[in-house]
Amino acid sequence: MTFTIDDLMSLLVSKVGLPREMRTEDPSKTFGDLGLDSLAFLQLQSELQAMYGFELPDDRPLAQTVGDITAAINKRLVRNEEPAA
Repeated sequence: MTFTIDDLMSLLVSKVGLPREMRTEDPSKTFGDLGLDSLAFLQLQSELQAMYGFELPDDRPLAQTVGDITAAINKRLVRNEEPAA
């Protein structure tokens, strides 16, 4: 399973309140560039926890890029899919 930028944008629009016209495929856009605040990041955390059972590091939520977030989600998804040794 691969989590794409489009998947992230859909989640941000449907669950976090990102205006549809702010959707982007630009991996260098930050959460702050999209006009989202730390409360929106917490909502994303909540959605990821409910959907996949994990949260993202939140040491710099507004500075994380769309690409950073997508890569972090994919890294966790791969880790969760690996069989236990």
